Amino acid sequence: MSVPRIFSPHHGRLNLEQLKKQAKELLRELHAGSAPKHQAQLKRSPATLTDAQWLIARGYGFATWPKLKAHVDAIDFAARQPDFTASDEANSCHWRCGNDIEHSLRLAGFKGGFQMMADPLCMGPVQALPVEAYRAQRSQYISQVFNLPLADVQRRTDHEYDRLAQLGDTPGVLWCEADAYDQLFLVRALAGLDRLPEHRLELVQINAVPGVQRFIGIGQLAPDLLAWLWPQRRAVTAEALALARRTWAAYCAASPLALADIAGAEHPSLPLLAPALRRQLQELPGVRDGLSLTERLALQTLLEGGEMPCGRVFAALMEIREPLPYLGDMMFYAMMRPLIDGARPLISETGKELDRPLRPLQLTSLGQQVLAGEAYWPDHADAPRWIGGVCIQTREPHWAMGGDGRPVWRG
Repeated sequence: MSVPRIFSPHHGRLNLEQLKKQAKELLRELHAGSAPKHQAQLKRSPATLTDAQWLIARGYGFATWPKLKAHVDAIDFAARQPDFTASDEANSCHWRCGNDIEHSLRLAGFKGGFQMMADPLCMGPVQALPVEAYRAQRSQYISQVFNLPLADVQRRTDHEYDRLAQLGDTPGVLWCEADAYDQLFLVRALAGLDRLPEHRLELVQINAVPGVQRFIGIGQLAPDLLAWLWPQRRAVTAEALALARRTWAAYCAASPLALADIAGAEHPSLPLLAPALRRQLQELPGVRDGLSLTERLALQTLLEGGEMPCGRVFAALMEIREPLPYLGDMMFYAMMRPLIDGARPLISETGKELDRPLRPLQLTSLGQQVLAGEAYWPDHADAPRWIGGVCIQTREPHWAMGGDGRPVWRG
């Protein structure tokens, strides 16, 4: 029995009775001498049930068993309270970059409406254009990379941005995690406000949940955890609005330097913003190989694992390699297409008759050279790449990410 961490449930809902059973099972293994790694953490022998409970708590990320139990009790309490949504007014709106928590909010007892924004601002061109031109650019990009009918995308884009323009007209809560997808959505939403609205506007944002080893997003959490998160929401401040406007302007700019300045500082009004921006800047071509971090991690997975289905590459990225998970599967597949479909691909794809997650992928010789820094990807790519307002044109001077974490001009 390997207790620490790997038994952390994906959804964050811990069961105290199951935890007690794990502790008793671990105690039996400690007495039998079949858990030497855990035994080495103890200062006394023979081990007691208190020792086993402490090891279980440590495995789930808590300093003590009482702290683990208090966390479980807090979630149970939140889920049992019939009036915990008293401050969630029926005319309020829950905002989210996607619909992953819509059903869970209902199950948890929230009464307000729900509005999502699906535009993946972490991908493709995001420029400071007039409203109609901006929407047209985003719609064209989304239609192209996800192979969706342009008219359908335009209707959805117009609906989402029309609704976003109404942010603040009624009480609202924005639900965000720490990744670039969410934080750019948050910045875009707040940047559209000239001032703090008269109605309540609050923010729930998290980068970790106790008991969850690999926290990827709020959508993975059980409904009870949303009730537990609710009291942790905080009011959006004027400082947050000013920072959002400055960040949005920097993200839409043709140079990444202003964005890097924001990413290099700490911001108490939006504390999860800077790490997300630092990760997003890593989508600039690396100065050595010309790969974004996402591309590099995917190629490294194929180099180490050999030929494997595309879905397994994505799983490895999300479960192990990606430092700040932000991609959905379709987003990942779209980002891999330029590496597969070009005249000089870095990845070969077979099994075209199969669903995309099942198609085997393998590094080409050029892919191996680029990954080794012996070739530079933008010198061989067919299509330009956008990171916000920064355009990377192939075979032309462009911005790249230097080894010190700062953008550099690569002539």
